[in-house]
Amino acid sequence: MTIDVWAPLLLPLLLAPLLALPSMGALPDLLPPRAAAWLLTATAAGLAAAGAAALVLLTVAALLHLPFVAALGHLDLPVARHLAPGAVAPVGAVAAAVLVVLALRSLRVLRRHRAEHAAARMLVARHTGPGAGGDVDLIVLPDRLPDAYALPGGLFRGGRDRIVVTAGMIEALPADEREVLLAHERAHLAGHHHRFLLLADLAVALHPLLRPLRDGAAYSLERWADESAAERVADRRLVARAVGRAALAGAGAGALRMAAGPVPRRVAAMLECRAAPRRRRASLLAAAVLTGALGLSLGSALDAANDLHQQVEAAQSAPWLHGLHGSHDSPGADDRER
Repeated sequence: MTIDVWAPLLLPLLLAPLLALPSMGALPDLLPPRAAAWLLTATAAGLAAAGAAALVLLTVAALLHLPFVAALGHLDLPVARHLAPGAVAPVGAVAAAVLVVLALRSLRVLRRHRAEHAAARMLVARHTGPGAGGDVDLIVLPDRLPDAYALPGGLFRGGRDRIVVTAGMIEALPADEREVLLAHERAHLAGHHHRFLLLADLAVALHPLLRPLRDGAAYSLERWADESAAERVADRRLVARAVGRAALAGAGAGALRMAAGPVPRRVAAMLECRAAPRRRRASLLAAAVLTGALGLSLGSALDAANDLHQQVEAAQSAPWLHGLHGSHDSPGADDRER
């Protein structure tokens, strides 16, 4: 287990320099936005989960050294300590402390998402607006600050999905660009993009070096919504103008907002036809590296868990084997029975 358990912990450290390369930064622009969002979010979540699992395995291996844990698990303590070397004990103590810190960071992320969601729903609950059709409501807030965002109904509790637009945003955009805005926000809701963001934020809470993957995933979600809006209105230039005008109007930069993300990159992506082949090959290579790192990390964690399971089984069977050998080796045992 020693080698395998360290791979999930070290891989994000080795990936950190790669995540800073231009090819990694261009990945969301050169892959289809939907594919980029799935790849970056899954990689971040998988690497973070594998790293947390490795810390759990190190903690469990250290607990095998404790007499009361060995007694509860019916383990032979000398055998358990032989299979899990003494150096694992202090490492396991550090791993347990790190797990506590990461758990607190994750709880903080969940509380922040829930608080932001609850605050937004309380705000829109005080206003009513015309229905946008289907399961989505359009709420117009009497706020002069231009803003628009998607408010999912089922992030933590049941409810209707809503699109929130301020009066200032409606005045800032002409009618055709308002149609783009609504299509963009509907795409966020239809694709459940809030769940992608929550997973990515939790991944960063478990491993801060994964933040470039989180930022790339957030940008890819905006590009995904832009492309969906372009399909709806059948005019990429119109979408580019709407994104730029919403940003210039001073819309908020929070998650699932029309003007979120690097706006110049989004506008350029809507106006570009096709990426240069060399840049596309570099980004495809970067995608392959991420996929390979994810597979290696998850595989190593599973292999380490299997090794620990075999060690526990060996320690559990040792007392029975000692008793069996003792009965066979004791002199005159057969004669005493007769």
